[in-house]
Amino acid sequence: MKYHKLIRDRIPEIIERSGGSCITREMDEAEYIAMLEEKLSEELAEYMESKSMEELADLMEVIRAVAAARGSSIAEVEAIRARKAQERGGFDRRLLLLQTQKPDE
Repeated sequence: MKYHKLIRDRIPEIIERSGGSCITREMDEAEYIAMLEEKLSEELAEYMESKSMEELADLMEVIRAVAAARGSSIAEVEAIRARKAQERGGFDRRLLLLQTQKPDE
């Protein structure tokens, strides 16, 4: 079978252990980031379809990799998340915005 997709690091080893073989190549940084972003969409779609915690974990792994590829870390992303939660709140109250009105209306 032919593929053109980002895979986890140990997939070639798993394929070989099962008696198969595969051909891989290392991507440059720009291609890697593009493939990570494609993988992000793929994992989100899989989670949205299944609602599986396994797929949510896969999504988090791709987010970690995107942060690292862009010179950041999951710790920095978490710090940003925490700051925004402090400033604007989280989603714990389950609020649905129905309408707004400007002060001059």
